[in-house]
Amino acid sequence: MYMVMFVLHDPDQLDAVLDAWCQLGVSGVTIIESSGIYRRRAQQQRIPLHFLFESLADHTEAGNYTLFTLVESEERARQCAEAVEAVVGDLREPNTGVLAAWPLAFLRGVPKHGAE
Repeated sequence: MYMVMFVLHDPDQLDAVLDAWCQLGVSGVTIIESSGIYRRRAQQQRIPLHFLFESLADHTEAGNYTLFTLVESEERARQCAEAVEAVVGDLREPNTGVLAAWPLAFLRGVPKHGAE
């Protein structure tokens, strides 16, 4: 089994990435709203607004989504990467995302038929 983690830069592409993974047979995906150090530092340097517009300002710069899924093989993990790049573009380019996959030493809590 392999864990695949993908940090999606553009939240508007979430559904397209999920659809691409579903077409591969990936059924279980954990989605976490996330933010990196670059966005955190940029937010700290902004001048805070103390008016009604403050809540609007917080939503103008969306964060990322981090997706986690389990797949049965390295080949399937590579297929997940290819599916992601078909949606977001070449991951070597800026503002696309970061994908990593690694083998699992052991796994508990996932039924064999539900692992992918």
